[in-house]
Amino acid sequence: MSNHSDYKYLMDINSPADLRKLKASSLPVVCDEVREYIIDTISQIGGHFGAGLGIVELTVALHYVFNTPEDKVIIDTGHQGYPHKVLTGRRDQLHTIRQKDGLSGFLKRTESEYDEFGAGHASTSISAALGIAAARDINNHKYKVVSIIGDGAMTGGLAFEALNNAGVLQKDLLVIMNDNNFSIAPNVSALSNYFSEIFTSKPFKKMRAKAWQVTGKMDDLGDRLRKIASKLEDGVKAVITPGVLFEALGFNYIGPVNGHNINKLVSILENIKDMEGPIFLHVMTQKGHGYEFATRDKQYMHAIGKIDKITGKSVAGAPSAPKPPKYQDVFGDAVLELCKKDTKIVSITAAMPDGTGLDRVQKEMPERVIDVGIAEGHAVTFAAGLASQGVVPIVAIYSSFLQRAYDHLVHDCAIQKLHVVFALDRAGLVGADGPTHHGVLDITYLRPIQGIVLMAPKDEQELRDMLYSAVYKFTNGPVAIRFPRGESVGVPIKPMNAIELGQSETLRDGSDVAILALGNMVPIAMEAAELLEAEGVHAKVVNARFVKPLDHNMVDEICRTDMHIFTVEDGQKQGGFGSAVAEYMAEMNYHNNLTIHGIDDIFVEHGTQEEQFESIGLDSKGIANLILNKINHKIEI
Repeated sequence: MSNHSDYKYLMDINSPADLRKLKASSLPVVCDEVREYIIDTISQIGGHFGAGLGIVELTVALHYVFNTPEDKVIIDTGHQGYPHKVLTGRRDQLHTIRQKDGLSGFLKRTESEYDEFGAGHASTSISAALGIAAARDINNHKYKVVSIIGDGAMTGGLAFEALNNAGVLQKDLLVIMNDNNFSIAPNVSALSNYFSEIFTSKPFKKMRAKAWQVTGKMDDLGDRLRKIASKLEDGVKAVITPGVLFEALGFNYIGPVNGHNINKLVSILENIKDMEGPIFLHVMTQKGHGYEFATRDKQYMHAIGKIDKITGKSVAGAPSAPKPPKYQDVFGDAVLELCKKDTKIVSITAAMPDGTGLDRVQKEMPERVIDVGIAEGHAVTFAAGLASQGVVPIVAIYSSFLQRAYDHLVHDCAIQKLHVVFALDRAGLVGADGPTHHGVLDITYLRPIQGIVLMAPKDEQELRDMLYSAVYKFTNGPVAIRFPRGESVGVPIKPMNAIELGQSETLRDGSDVAILALGNMVPIAMEAAELLEAEGVHAKVVNARFVKPLDHNMVDEICRTDMHIFTVEDGQKQGGFGSAVAEYMAEMNYHNNLTIHGIDDIFVEHGTQEEQFESIGLDSKGIANLILNKINHKIEI
């Protein structure tokens, strides 16, 4: 890592106010130093990488031109927030990012006054910024509001709903689209930069205002001259920019401009700063800019572990035994296997083929993977349309992202009893990404949906069997399979077989207590049972498999004994798997003691998955100690 003495300006920038004391001529060096600091730090600890490197100049320019935190800057998603953190007093804590008790990997209101609005999911910044601008006017305040949104997030319908509303309300608002797709040729971009500077320059604005004032006094001739001038300006914009859509939505479109020319950015932002009404600034950037390996492999460098800064390669630890495959890869392989045998199966992803394992299908059978972009609601209704015509869609979406498509699940899939298979990756606690990405609500929000089948596998083979069953056996409506982030258990992979609907399996007999475990809690419950056995407590362990339909016969059998029942799940306790057991026991008037163990009414902060499970007692020791305490054993393991 570079020494502090290697930096000319950065170590003296402890807030944007310090940045604004510098001369504009110093800003290119500041940008280089911010970028170098992020590369040095994140290459040693891991984290989101490419997006932050691509937005360095824009971040520096915004904090230089606008009076933050009085002026409000809202950054979409948060992956691109690392330079913002460096410039807003958190430079020396950057090495703690995404670690327990360290900085969040996203923007977080409780972390800094400069984080005006938290974000972990895409497409929210324009809506939030418009709300902040409206509140400003209600409260008679005078600050500026800026929203930054990535071009990928513009595929989300929420962004266009916000743009449409902003155009109607005509609030003073600056929306900046950080476009790192580089779809516009350099010559067009250069020409556009030239005209953008003209359109935003003070002389041009004065000339236009004067022309409008003069022509306003010329009756019909003046109206005709105004129309001609407007058409001429709009025509130039239409020819050299892609801004016609945004102009139609009621925005004054400017761009595209080079997002890595700090001097041009500052000049344009200074010109825009006091313009009235909604402004849309289109900025072209390069993801991973300034670091060769990040620009060469944008997907790999989106989020990294520890890497060698010089080579860009992952830093290998000590040799270890081969690890089990990740659940996402087991899922991807299973989908590919099914697609090769059945022409009616297609898979759908919302801009996450690599994260969900569907990249494995994409490489061999690209026609069987449909990427709809960051548009989860559309993904679900699109899948319902496919299912209505006899196609079997497998929709692979992270558990926390599927929350965004709840109405589509109910209205478009369940009510119409359409056979859509949902693969909910990253169910449960996910580790370093923290509360915005934990998949801990899916059981609670899916279980009430009429007619849905909801299950969770204990290992990778059971995931394969559940997927096969979801495609070929449980065909009367939507089916959801939730599975965790990370490595699978390591059981042998066998051919896929069907499982019986709503049937659990008993993995261990016992006579003192019964542990009903779900999904990845099953192996942990088995470990807890071993710990209990050492203390003389004989625990029965059941792999529940299904949340809905619940295995009533299994509950009936256990409730005929006087065993204390413990349910264990890596989801919210309220309305979850344990609640399903409690509801059935109440309906049948069973009187066994029941303890529901899961996540309490809290947001679990970021850290490793192991740290998170231990902190809330969902590791094997935590489960065993809970049981010992409940059955009046004073021993703590």
